[in-house]
Parts: sequence; structure tokens; C-alpha cells
Amino acid sequence: MTDVARAAGVSTALVSIVFRDSPGASDATRARVREIADELGYVRDRRASSLRQSHSRLLGVVFELQQPFHGDLVEHVYTAAARRGYEVALSAVAPSRGETAAIDSLRHDRCEATILLGSRLPEDELAALARTVPTVVVARRVDTPDTVTVRSDDVAGITLAVRHLEELGHRRIAFVDGDGAPGSEDRSAGFLDALSHIDDARAEVVRGGLTEDDGARAVEGLLDTEHPPTAVIAFNDRCATGVLAALVARGLAVPRDMSVIGYDDSRVAGLDHVALTTVSQDAESLADAAVDAALTLTVDDSAPSVVLTPSLVSRSTTGAPRATS
Repeated sequence: MTDVARAAGVSTALVSIVFRDSPGASDATRARVREIADELGYVRDRRASSLRQSHSRLLGVVFELQQPFHGDLVEHVYTAAARRGYEVALSAVAPSRGETAAIDSLRHDRCEATILLGSRLPEDELAALARTVPTVVVARRVDTPDTVTVRSDDVAGITLAVRHLEELGHRRIAFVDGDGAPGSEDRSAGFLDALSHIDDARAEVVRGGLTEDDGARAVEGLLDTEHPPTAVIAFNDRCATGVLAALVARGLAVPRDMSVIGYDDSRVAGLDHVALTTVSQDAESLADAAVDAALTLTVDDSAPSVVLTPSLVSRSTTGAPRATS
């Protein structure tokens, strides 16, 4: 601001008035100050400005860089925060950067609250974090009362997938789990319970994971059995695309030879060449509820946890099993 003030021949106080859109400067002065600021490449540092305020109006979000659904959630968090006059600071979890490091980096940004997408931290660590900074955990069930969560009902979601396949006539169904990822335990339990109520059904839970390679490896093992399933439900959409790729590599057609269902309804599921049947967690509603809960925690000691009802999105990867199967 000092450089802009010197070039414009005005005081730094007047430059501050112009960039805060406060009264006290003529239209001509405002235009001249902004023109010179543009020439100098000046951009107001809003975070530095917030240091003088009691509230930063900034929400921190920790997400996994390699998870497409987290990207969808982040986009909707931005929109939800902006509607409430807040900005967002992002910190990514990556193979080379753990979740604790991602959370710690947000402390320097004076975030009023932190939103953790699919956190993998132990429940006691989440509770300890929640006692030091308003924290909301998204897309994971946490049983400690000190932690506020926003999630969809994983048992209900996987049950929708099973019911869809049942109605199509499938009785041999496998679930490729998330290998301990948030939500995997509930989805596995919900899968087995839903199949237990279907006559002549055969359920199988196999170890999977979050990536395409995990899905491909899991379905390869299933195909090598004497009686492979006629349908597979994958832990997430990314895992499901790996299942699809492995089936194509084997010369099998989807859904003629095997039906496939994903989970999340991330952007990849809706691509024309994928057209994946999947369970939608409704990223927009999750993000909206997470921002509401985070802002509630900034003014109150507690906020209610939220469990949303998922829905099934039927596309091209599911159909009736072959008559000869």
C-alpha cells in the first residue's frame, strides 16, 4: 500500500479507504488509486487484513488429493462458504503428506473452523482436535460424542445397491471393500445384512481399496473362482472403474456378463464412456451441512451431527444376469 500511495501522491490511509470501499475518497481518487494499483500488480492480502479483525471469516478444509469425491465436496464447500460470507483455505493429504501435517498447516491461517473430509485419524485424536478448534468430520462415522460429523448413511446406501441388483435378478453378488477406509466397515456390514434377507443369495466380501488398481485386482480374483459373481459393488467409483477396466481386459461385457455398481456418484461416474450405476451421497448437501455445522461451532460449544439419506443413480453398468449364469 505504501508503494501505491507514493505513486498516487496520497496517504496510505487513503489507499486503505479505497480498497475497503469505505467513505472518505472521491470517485476520481478511487479510480486513480485502483489504476495505479493495477499497474503495480498490487493485490490486497485479505488474510493479512483479517489479522486486525476478531474473526478471519475463513474455513479450513483438509481433503485427500487422490480422491475424486473429495474434489466434488471441496467445490460445494466453496459455494456454501461463499453464500455465508466465508472463504476457504485448503490443505491436501497426499502419499507424501500425512493428515496431521495437513491439519497443522491450517493453524497458521487463523481458520475459524476446520472441516475434515474422510478423516482417517483415530477417534481420540479427533476428539482432542475438536476440543482445541471447531472441527467437523465429513463422510465418516465417529462414535465419540465430542466429535461433530456430517455423513450419509452407508448401511442404507449399500442396501439400495443390493436391492437394485436383487430386482434385476442377481443372487451371486460380491462387495469389494475399502480395506479399512472410512465407511468400509458399515458398507460391508450393510451388504452382508441385505443379502441375508434374499433367498438363495450368495454374498462375498473381498479386500479392495480406494484405487483403480484395487478394484482390478479384486475382480481378477473373483473371476478366477469356479462360480464368479454376476454382479459386483465397489467401495467407491474409482475402485469401480478399475473393476470395469479388468472386465474389459478379460473380454467381458458390462452389464451382459457382469453388472457393476460404484459408490459416491463422483464426476467420473457420470462420464458418457463410463455411465456407472452408483450410490449418490449428494456432495452438495453434505458440503452445505458441513459448513452449517462448522459455523455453528464457531459460536456455540456443540452442534448436532447430521446423517443424510443416499440415493441410487441407475446408469448403464447394471442389467439382468445372463440366463446361463
